[in-house]
Amino acid sequence: MTLSPPVRFPERVAKRFSCAQTDGRGRAGARLASGDTSAHFDGMLKTISRVCVVTLAAVVSAPAAFLAPPLAAQTFDVVEATIADAHTAMVAGDLTCHALVQGYLDRIAAYDQVGPRLNTVQNLNPRALELADSLDQALQSGAPTGPLHCVPVLLKDQVETSDMPTTYGSALFKDFVSSRDATIVTRMKDAGAIILAKTNMGEFASRYVGSAYGIIRNPYDPDRNPSGSSGGTSAGIAASFGMVGIGEDTGGSVRGPAAVANLVGLRPTLQLVSTFGMMPANPTHDTMGPITRTVTDAALLLDAIAGYDPNDPITAEAAEEVPSTYTTALDVGSLRGARIGVVRQPMDRSADPSSEDYLMVKAVMDRAIDELRGAGAEVLDPLVISDLDIVGGIGNNFETERATNAYLAELTNPPVSSFRDILLSGVVVPWRSRGMWGAAGKTTDDPGYLVVMQKRERIRVAVYQAMAEHELDAIVYATFDHQPTLIAPDVESNATPNDGYGRGDNRQLSPALGFPALTVPAGFTTDDLPVGLEFLGRPFTEAILLGFAYAYEQATDHRRAPATTPRLGGR
Repeated sequence: MTLSPPVRFPERVAKRFSCAQTDGRGRAGARLASGDTSAHFDGMLKTISRVCVVTLAAVVSAPAAFLAPPLAAQTFDVVEATIADAHTAMVAGDLTCHALVQGYLDRIAAYDQVGPRLNTVQNLNPRALELADSLDQALQSGAPTGPLHCVPVLLKDQVETSDMPTTYGSALFKDFVSSRDATIVTRMKDAGAIILAKTNMGEFASRYVGSAYGIIRNPYDPDRNPSGSSGGTSAGIAASFGMVGIGEDTGGSVRGPAAVANLVGLRPTLQLVSTFGMMPANPTHDTMGPITRTVTDAALLLDAIAGYDPNDPITAEAAEEVPSTYTTALDVGSLRGARIGVVRQPMDRSADPSSEDYLMVKAVMDRAIDELRGAGAEVLDPLVISDLDIVGGIGNNFETERATNAYLAELTNPPVSSFRDILLSGVVVPWRSRGMWGAAGKTTDDPGYLVVMQKRERIRVAVYQAMAEHELDAIVYATFDHQPTLIAPDVESNATPNDGYGRGDNRQLSPALGFPALTVPAGFTTDDLPVGLEFLGRPFTEAILLGFAYAYEQATDHRRAPATTPRLGGR
């Protein structure tokens, strides 16, 4: 069966574009070209030196030589499958949305609570297969489809959904169902996505354990932590429990979990993505972003969620900054002539440069820097940034209590009505409770808040100056200087578990600046643990960072699925 449905997208994501082009030094990113709205961004066709993105309808009319080989519906392999893979198979009549969703459900059943027991999924969407059937009917009838048609999404449970519980990782909210969808949920649904499941998270967005559903495990070694509170999303995407995921990043919980799960994780510029419908931690740090297996899928997901939302006034700053599509930046030549500075200074005072695992990560990073050079980048190594040593000390819990109280006041019939109620419940796991008590009573009127803001401004000026002085397009560093540590036996019961969590953490730079940062797989240590290479750029340079990451990804192909969650049924 050959289908050629009419595809109609919002004009912002529906403009025809030329394949990505960069200036001689890669500094300008992609140049967008407008035209008619007949071609969109569901599938991908790659050429030797550039990427063109086409729609479901466009794939149908493409020359046969450009199409992927037909795949039988019952044998479509969801492991490592991309949006383009699924859309190409659907257009060819070789895959249904129902079969795609069922493939992920089968893997969740096989590996989440049995086998490696990753414990990533909190609540499955009870209507997932019903929604899949409706999308199949729409495609067959020629009804409009969206750029995320039948893309199963794993959503961090810090984000509200009206059809599944939103728990924030806490037993306090285990039965709470919001009366609304968060803005990004609405936008993904409007683009055709299916919210397949809400994922386990560190309680109230910290660490990797909560009172609601317990410990999240790293799919590359289930005895190790999955990094930050978006660990449920990252572990699930790495294990192919969904096609793409959404995480939240206050101090690094998009990029950290992505890095240790051999994934792409993008923290956008603070003002780019609406946080309406997401429980805050520190509003001047909080944002959400894609967690995906490929850079292309990250760009497609960012297309759906970025942009102005009247419910989140700070996104007005992004109104003129969002391109028609971020996919125009996906050029394999993006790194040619790009100037990249390499930060070698540890940003975390607990880093131990003499330790074995630090040296293993450094060896991977050394190879990654050579790979950047091989892709044509002009590399400054090392780049020394003044005041970088203060990054690890720029904590900000002065906003937490007021922001939480304001958020709870927006909800319909929440189980608690204040930050103090949460603290006094006695339900929160000890480690998280300890951190929250540390924020109790603090406000932005406190003198300490001014000190934090002054430190942020110092490091922001220092980074701007370093990039300007050396004419840099981006800065790179290891997302972590150390491997993820073993999960401590007492992590659920001890307020100070001895697990070395977050050692060698370089993620704090981006939140302190408000700048975008993207981690991409850089390879594996000698004991087969993933390492993430993080790109950081100036505000609203997501397209440029995606282009750099794409060029690096295509030149290296470091993505590898975890051995703990193999294919089912021989595929």
